[in-house]
Parts: sequence; structure tokens; C-alpha cells
Amino acid sequence: MSESIALTNMTALEETKFEAYTLGAATFDLSGLPKEYYTLVDDSKSIIWVQPIFQALGLKSLLAASLPVENFTHAVIHGKEYTAVVVKQQGNYFALLLDPQSEIMNDKFLSWAQCFDATSLKNNPRFQVI
Repeated sequence: MSESIALTNMTALEETKFEAYTLGAATFDLSGLPKEYYTLVDDSKSIIWVQPIFQALGLKSLLAASLPVENFTHAVIHGKEYTAVVVKQQGNYFALLLDPQSEIMNDKFLSWAQCFDATSLKNNPRFQVI
């Protein structure tokens, strides 16, 4: 299913649900270096979950040097207290910290994440930029 079709078929309720399960976000440039972090206003400012994503993107770069992994679309990192998803967007990588109990991981969620504008979180009262 193409991204535009998936997003067209997505309801506003689904998009709101995806945002509601988001506990944090981070953007990375295409070389895997972190650019911006977003945390919940009422939560700690911990960004410790970003480190495994940084490491995964570094591993992807190392693998790409010797293996054909050019079609990377996403990776999921499961921790004890979180689930992190990193997707490749146009010109950067975007990572989301999710409630580990959520069961929203599906094609629609990934399509939404691939097209989501992280800068919109600057205007979202739930989030702060650190």
C-alpha cells in the first residue's frame, strides 16, 4: 500500500490515537546524528531512550558499507520501559518513543510516522523541545 493511499484511508481518530501514544520524539540527520528532542511537558526530560536509536542508526550505516540495506524503512527497539520506532523520512530519520503497552504498530502507523512533521510538536502543548 502506498503512503498516500494509507494516509488517505487514515481517520482523524487514528491520527489522534497515534499522537496520544507518543511519549517522546527525536529527529536525526541522514548520517544518524541527533538534531532535536521532544519530551512530554509533564514527564521527566530524560532522553536516555535516544541512545539505542543513535546506535541502531550507526549500525545501519556500518552494515550499509558492506551489505545492500538501502531500502531501510523502519526499526523497532524494545526496552524494558519503552518501545522506540525509527522511520526514514524524506531527508532525515524520525524516532518516536511509545508506551510499551500500546499495540499500534501496523502499516498505517508506520505510514503516519514516515510523513509526520516533527516540527508540529513545537506547537503541541503536550510536548517541549529540549
